[in-house]
Amino acid sequence: MAVNKSKVSAGFIVVGVLTAFFGIVLVFVGPVIIDDQVVKNTIIDPKNDLSYTMWKDLPVPFFMSVYFFHVLNPEEILNGEKPMVEQRGPYVYRKQCRKENITFHPNSTVSYREYRRYFFEPSMSIGDESDVITIPNMLVLGAAVMLEDLPYALRLLISATFKTFKEGPFLNKTVEELMWGYDSKLVEFLNKYLPGMLPSTGKFGLFAEFNNSNTGLFTIHTGRDNIKNVHKVDSWNGLTELSYWRTPQCNMINGTAGQLWPPFMTKETTLTFYSPDACRSLELVYQRPGVMKGIPLYRYVAPKTMFANGTDYPPNEGFCPCRQSGLLNVSSCRHNSPVFISHPHFFNADPVLLDYVLGLHPTEEEHGLFIDIHPLTGVPLNVSIRLQLNLYMKRISGITETGKISEVVMPMLWFEENGYIDGPILTTFHTSLVILPAVMEYMQYIFIALGLLTTIVAALVYYKVKRKTPRENTSTSTHERTPLLQDEQH
Repeated sequence: MAVNKSKVSAGFIVVGVLTAFFGIVLVFVGPVIIDDQVVKNTIIDPKNDLSYTMWKDLPVPFFMSVYFFHVLNPEEILNGEKPMVEQRGPYVYRKQCRKENITFHPNSTVSYREYRRYFFEPSMSIGDESDVITIPNMLVLGAAVMLEDLPYALRLLISATFKTFKEGPFLNKTVEELMWGYDSKLVEFLNKYLPGMLPSTGKFGLFAEFNNSNTGLFTIHTGRDNIKNVHKVDSWNGLTELSYWRTPQCNMINGTAGQLWPPFMTKETTLTFYSPDACRSLELVYQRPGVMKGIPLYRYVAPKTMFANGTDYPPNEGFCPCRQSGLLNVSSCRHNSPVFISHPHFFNADPVLLDYVLGLHPTEEEHGLFIDIHPLTGVPLNVSIRLQLNLYMKRISGITETGKISEVVMPMLWFEENGYIDGPILTTFHTSLVILPAVMEYMQYIFIALGLLTTIVAALVYYKVKRKTPRENTSTSTHERTPLLQDEQH
């Protein structure tokens, strides 16, 4: 009986050791298995249902919210007083994206064009597209700055042309007209006699180029040859570098197309992407960790150096001619119009910009841009890209429409493109890339603990059995000798 117990205990010891050993193996092998699955599922491949669907057709709602700076004192501005603005909106549009002309290449890249359309969402908006807004007239005040160096006589002629077509320094148009375009006799005239001067040949609108258009021909890496390159841009419209800026560094096309990033991110990783709308590559930096509906994330934000001028941040010298820090001069890629991009309400910009305009109140919560990303897979969970469109305007002699306008960078509108993973796609993502890896991680420790516990208990039982065995043997020997002695006595 004791022998059987001893054998059973020894067997349990072996099982415990093997269980603990299996758990220890999982500690080393488990992460390798998880990483291997992440690699397989993040390669751009039609066979990867989850990741390919997320890349090809945006599976979550994405919106663009537009806020206009309604000018309250246009007459006073023409007399040299400070502009006073009032924020109107948001006017919210649902963004629909689709990738077309998808072509895979032998060198582990894929080309595509992404088309975008916008649909007004009244229930999410504060106001309607029929609201009338007053903003500076870019066709007049922008053109005035562009033509500043022309002979005085030509400037007088241009001013007369503005009057002929009844174009004043400020516009009173509906949100729909300002967004998607309005008929202008001046635009028709310029397109006929000065083709190429304006970005579009139809109606003139601030977002006329965006709707029913594509962002250009992107060629990106699929990650098949090297997962560290997945989603990174190989070329855009056939270009591997830009020609808008003054230095090779500023003309580089870096990072991804701004939708997904390579997996296995760390806090030292920067989030780099190329934006055709900003005409340059942008780089976000790690700010803090977080959790969204049970999914761990890293938050990346724009550094203060993003739109700093060349004086405050020498690497940005190539984006100049610059003004105050916080402004990106995009005139070189916007038909030389005096247009500047910034953060909304001049957040993170030189405070002097706020002194020139009344009615601005920047805060990080409302005006800072960020991307929350799942570091293991490089998939964005929550995105909020916020940018402001500004017009540089001033008095130009000979063009009477400019009056006595003081030199100012005038905010016209700001917009936020935002979206987050939710619904079935979030459930699938959470199960595949959060719960299963977590279960595997917990299982390895459960196996180790269970193995050690089994080994310790079995060893104690085995030890006790071994201690009892000699006594039982002694007792048995005495009992066996007694009858023999009795026989001898007889």
